[in-house]
Formats: sequence, C-alpha cells, structure tokens
Amino acid sequence: MSERKYAIVGTGALGGYYGAKLQKAGSGVHFLLKRDYEKVSQDGLLVESKDGNFTLPQVNAYNDVAKMPKCDVVIVALKTTQNRLLPKLLPSIVKNDGIVLVLQNGLGVEEEIAEILPKVHIIGGLCFLCSNKVGAGHIHHLDYGQITLGEYAHGYSSMGITDRMQQIAHDFQAAGISIELVEDLLLGRWKKLVWNIPYNGLSVVLNARTDELMADTSTRTLVEQLMYEVKAGAISMGRNLPDSFIQTMLDYTVKMKPYRTSMKIDYDECRPLEVEAIVGNPLRKAQEVGVNLPQINCLYHQLKFLDGRNRIGQLTVDS
Repeated sequence: MSERKYAIVGTGALGGYYGAKLQKAGSGVHFLLKRDYEKVSQDGLLVESKDGNFTLPQVNAYNDVAKMPKCDVVIVALKTTQNRLLPKLLPSIVKNDGIVLVLQNGLGVEEEIAEILPKVHIIGGLCFLCSNKVGAGHIHHLDYGQITLGEYAHGYSSMGITDRMQQIAHDFQAAGISIELVEDLLLGRWKKLVWNIPYNGLSVVLNARTDELMADTSTRTLVEQLMYEVKAGAISMGRNLPDSFIQTMLDYTVKMKPYRTSMKIDYDECRPLEVEAIVGNPLRKAQEVGVNLPQINCLYHQLKFLDGRNRIGQLTVDS
C-alpha cells in the first residue's frame, strides 16, 4: 500500500478510471467532482472494464477544494478547456514539495502549471487510453491504458528518469496500470500528438470513428500525412520521431476497437473542444521557428470554425 496521498482533479473518463484503479490497489485517493458529486458521494464509482468490472462503494468525494486535504500527488485530469480554473483549484491541495501529475492532452500544459505553482514538481503523463464516462460515476474502459511519464523542467529540458517518476510508476503499476518512463517529456508529448492531432481532429471534421478513418484509403492517407507533419513539428523543436513510430501508431489504431475520440464526444455533446492544446499550440511552436505545417494549419482552422458554430448552437438551445 502506498504512503502517498493522491488527489484527482477531474473525475471523468480518464481521472475517474485511474483514480479508481489506484484506490482499488490500496492508495489513498481524494476525488474532486462537479456534476457527479451527489451520485458518487452516495454510491461510489463503477468501472466497467475489458480487464474486469469493479465497484468502489465508498470514495473520498468532494465538491470543494477547500474541504480536501493537502496531497502528495495531485493528478490534473480536466480537459484543457477548463485550465482557467487551475489557479483556484491547485494551490490549496498540493503539499509543499508535492507533485502535480498532468494527465492532459496537447502541448504546453506543464508550462501553464509551472506559472501557477513555480515551486512544485511537475510530471507530464501521456495516456494511451480508450475510456468513456457513460453516466454519473460510471466509467467504461474499452481498451489500452498505458501512461508514459516524464518530468518537466523549464524549457522542456530533459530531466532523465527521476526518483519521483519511479515512485509514482510503482503505485500505478501496483494498480495494474502499465507505465513507461521517458527521459525527455517534450519528445513524449510530440509522440502523443502523432495520434491525437489526426484522429481527434479528423473525427470531428469528418464525423467518423477511428475504424472508419482507417478503413477508407483516402482518410488513411490523410491520417498518415498529418502524422508526418507532426514529425516535422517535432523536428522544429529539436526532437526526432522515427518513421517506425508512425507505423506503430497506425497499426495500433487498426487493431483498436471502434472508438469515438474524446474530441468527437465533446463535439457531439456540444462541449468546448481542446483545439488549442492539441492542435493550436504545436502549430504555433513550429511557426515560431519558421516551420509551416499546412495540413495541420488547415485542420486547426476547420476545427475552430466547427467549435465556434457548435458553441453558438448550444447557447441558442440553452437560452
């Protein structure tokens, strides 16, 4: 049983799944919730998983950070569209010399945390997970689950494998979660973007699941072209991705169960899309050093249009 105390900020498909696995393995976990607070505080969490279903009838549930204890590791599992809330949420729940583990998509998210909490340790986590929240406190884990961990330093300098990373990896592995430790977080972030940019973006623009994108020759070609542009973006920041990694991501996705990406779910539910973190930030990083990524640029502007129209539509419905 781990001595480390964990907080989950964002108990959704991702945070709820990993937090539940940690508690099931004996870690002390504290869950921050919003809409699901009443249900989860009364009935706990239900995880329906390809690895075996389980229920946690009682969890430490909170709807206010002021009521939460200070924790050794605070896991940020919110969508990046909610990062404006982090200055109010994080400072009161991270112990001095504690760790913020950022399980978010995109690029530049650790820099945002460092501005809020310059004295804490920040570890980035890249999750290869197919999981959906299907109801209040009810998570459906479809496939995969591995997390790649890398520690953040100013300017994304390589930190190597730190003791902090190894300690967190030990807790997650004890919970049955596969962990890979990387010396270079920035390289890890770009590797995740190889999957996230084409599949999240095209799933919205083309109204398609991952299996549909891979089954059609034209869209599979487009996926691959976008992946090679991500590689060009990584090279612009001094990181190289082998072509074999791109092929691995294509192969993974062919084998994956038919999957509606997180961005597609957000679009279908008329929620804000993570366009800036996943597509805009990498695009701008490359443009700042004079590298143009034309297909990613086209995808970015298409997503901005669809996101804006979707939000206007939701405001009309709500009013």
